[in-house]
Amino acid sequence: MDRISAMRNVEDALRAFEDGEADLAATERRVAAVLRTYASEFEGEDDVFRAVGEPPVDGTIVVAPSKPAARERVLARSGLSVGANTLGADTTECSGDRLDDQPGDRNNPGELTGKENDAVPEFDIELV
Repeated sequence: MDRISAMRNVEDALRAFEDGEADLAATERRVAAVLRTYASEFEGEDDVFRAVGEPPVDGTIVVAPSKPAARERVLARSGLSVGANTLGADTTECSGDRLDDQPGDRNNPGELTGKENDAVPEFDIELV
């Protein structure tokens, strides 16, 4: 499914909701299915990855150039810091700036999470 088709399908789902032909739960399922199909058929320069593990990261899908970069993006989307002490994180192959090295970051480098007193959940990254 290309981007235009995905957008049309989402518009159709929203129109059905607005017209009273579908309830919120059905609309959410339909939009999620469109996004899932679009992501699984994504044809960009990068790959699509899914986090598999503990909440809040489980099921998070990101587009990234590598597994380590995908791990960082999953943690960032989940509101977690990507410090040197993340459980089982392999960040040696990542390129670009690390999230905990950003100027003005409220977290100390090496801190486990962006949320106080939370631990980084264990998870794997799989190619979709």
